[in-house]
Amino acid sequence: MYIYLLKVLVLSDINIILFEIISMELTLNKIEDPYTMELLDEKGKKCIMDASDSMGANERGMTPMQLLAGALVGCMSIDVLMILRKQKEEPSHYKVKIDAYKNQDAVPSPFEKIHLIFEINNAVSLKKIDRAVKLSLDKYCSVRASLSEKIKITYDIVTVNI
Repeated sequence: MYIYLLKVLVLSDINIILFEIISMELTLNKIEDPYTMELLDEKGKKCIMDASDSMGANERGMTPMQLLAGALVGCMSIDVLMILRKQKEEPSHYKVKIDAYKNQDAVPSPFEKIHLIFEINNAVSLKKIDRAVKLSLDKYCSVRASLSEKIKITYDIVTVNI
């Protein structure tokens, strides 16, 4: 299955439109009963997924919802670290804790709230960190842009002396 993202660049001086197609090819294989699966990309990188323990799974991988929350914080972290790097800030310590909440009784049971706790060494100014997180959340993070606007995403920043 191919997912296509179309970027259009208009060069006004010569009225030429250039198209760049970005594709992603992933393959999911069931590797063990009842629900253990391996996700592969076109370069052979792997990720093991499984259902939750309450569904009788083997617990050999993360659940799809864990991976979704991880994808959000991974995407945001790349943005945050890139923004800080452009400002000549290189945190020696960086960690994000994710607290994700969903209504277990609902079907489906999407995330209702995700709270992120960014932990960064105190050599980086709190103002710069906060600005980078806001830019990622509101402007740059493709994963956030792909999630429902109904999901309330909040964050705290903790600076540590390391």
